[in-house]
Amino acid sequence: MSGHSHWAGIKYKKAAADAKRGKVWSKIARMIIVAAKQGGGDPAANLSLRYAIDKAKAANMPKDTIEKAVKKGTGELEGTSFEEVLYEGYGPGGVAIMVEALTDNRNRTGPEIKRLFEKHGGSLGTTGCVNWMFTKKGLITVNTANTDEEQLLEIALNAGADDMQNTGEVFEITCEPGAYEQLKSTLQEKEIATEVTEISMVPQNTIDIGDDHTAKRILSLMEAFEDHDDVQNTYANFDIPEETIARIS
Repeated sequence: MSGHSHWAGIKYKKAAADAKRGKVWSKIARMIIVAAKQGGGDPAANLSLRYAIDKAKAANMPKDTIEKAVKKGTGELEGTSFEEVLYEGYGPGGVAIMVEALTDNRNRTGPEIKRLFEKHGGSLGTTGCVNWMFTKKGLITVNTANTDEEQLLEIALNAGADDMQNTGEVFEITCEPGAYEQLKSTLQEKEIATEVTEISMVPQNTIDIGDDHTAKRILSLMEAFEDHDDVQNTYANFDIPEETIARIS
């Protein structure tokens, strides 16, 4: 199971529990604030803001909370200023990992991310050390149950997808970022239920992880990053077989 779709799937399943703690809403609010600050408060003219608001709606964030975040970004309401920071490094087994954060204090966040890498058997690297291994893509997954593969492939390709893979539990559809909105809306119009829908950093190659101990450490590290308040997204190039996942779950 490849790192990007597998980890995206785990995050999807955790979202409901995280939302109860308010963590998902807090992270998406930061995303909205930064998007509105950089590109203005009109989602029709600001693709990043539209994407952030779509995530907010999917997480059942209240409308007034979304509107307040937009106004904080445009300066209509006073709010904390966040900056984007990308951390790159290696996890157990030599796995490449990228961590996207939005922070109001990089002097706090950097050392904390470094400690998480080291605590779980990894190491923080220098800027650019793993970024070249990933390509920005739209990523959408559809559960394989009750889904006709040939029909889905035809719809996806006609809507701008550049690839579709059957990874076992899901069909993993990828596209260029510019085709993401069209692909997503087409699947919605065709009433095809999606699980993961996001702009992701997809690894060009993956590292096979068959060892239970290493797999467990990698997933523990990824979960530790996701639980950090400043972390928005994590990407990695691990490939953990289904049978290994079943053993360590």
